[in-house]
Amino acid sequence: MEITKPRVSVKNDVQLFQVLAELLPRKNEILEFNSRDSEAMFMRMNSVAKILTIGTPELFAAAVQEAARQLCAGEVVALPTETVYGLAANAWDSGSVSKIYEAKGRPTDNPLIVHVADWSMVHSCVSNWSPAADRLARSFWPGPLTLVVEKSARIPLNVTAEGSTVGIRWPSHPLMQAVIQACGFPLAAPSANLANALSPTSAEHVQAGLGDRIGLIIDGGRCDVGIESTVVDITGAQPHVLRPGMISAASILQVWGEAVPAVSEKGGSNASILRSPGLLKKHYSPRGKLVVWKWETETGLRHQLAEHQWQASDVQVIAYRHIPRGSDFRGISILREDPQAYARAIFAELHACDAVEVPLIVVELPPLEPAWEGIHDRLRRASAQEASTHALH
Repeated sequence: MEITKPRVSVKNDVQLFQVLAELLPRKNEILEFNSRDSEAMFMRMNSVAKILTIGTPELFAAAVQEAARQLCAGEVVALPTETVYGLAANAWDSGSVSKIYEAKGRPTDNPLIVHVADWSMVHSCVSNWSPAADRLARSFWPGPLTLVVEKSARIPLNVTAEGSTVGIRWPSHPLMQAVIQACGFPLAAPSANLANALSPTSAEHVQAGLGDRIGLIIDGGRCDVGIESTVVDITGAQPHVLRPGMISAASILQVWGEAVPAVSEKGGSNASILRSPGLLKKHYSPRGKLVVWKWETETGLRHQLAEHQWQASDVQVIAYRHIPRGSDFRGISILREDPQAYARAIFAELHACDAVEVPLIVVELPPLEPAWEGIHDRLRRASAQEASTHALH
């Protein structure tokens, strides 16, 4: 990633941040004192949440012990996963689960995903585990795939938004697995952010959104996947992709052996009871306006901005192929033309825009290929009715 123009300058004495770096280290990393690091430092100071790192075996064990202690006491804890950071609670206790909704300001009709770490937990959460479910689970777990199945009586109704099905996932992140095993119960864990806001892919993102609402954040570094899991409903005769992710429908097809349809907006977000999170029309949204455009030249991009009466100085461009060169843009971020690398970076870029209150974010339309399905879904929901696609020359 390259930033061709800083979004914000550091206004405070650099030596102050060097002192803070000694007091508040991030594992064993060497901090470069740019604008983003300074914002992260102040987030740490202003947050009431305790932050534990996992950079050594001793720190890892201490973080697992403290997270499990708080979860067993009925509290919520922000934990890293390979997809995004999750706000976790005991999935078998409705009182603990209610604290997730309270901390996030999340509507109670938006269900939660339950995270497990062994097969006995899987079977304790579901009432019917079919051969099809087992085939998909053993192909993609642990990993970023959520399977929607019929829930067991042990799962409280506030986990499933009063529905009869539950989303189950076995995460691959070692910290998340260790905490679940230490607790001895599965964890309900949506993304650790305020409802409908950008998903967090670092502990700093969690602090910015929930630092004054929760007591503990485990800092596991940046998330490897970067967007939420693929969700597949397997309660019918054939699977349906409810939410695309980095495990594509094509990958599921290879295991399933026949076409895997996606649920339409009417069948998903407008259903009376949602079967999965991530189906709301507007979701994963930055504070500034976000649009997704296609352009071939910088002239074409500037023409579209002029049509909408936007000044380049108010615009952050996120591009991967057609990179504008003008120095008058507020900032230009360059992401790799690779779906895995792009997914790891996109939410961090949008968080950085939020941190400096960018009015307009223009994202270059990603490739229209199956591997990019999950990224298109997140950008479409982040922009909601504001997104449009234009071919510019």
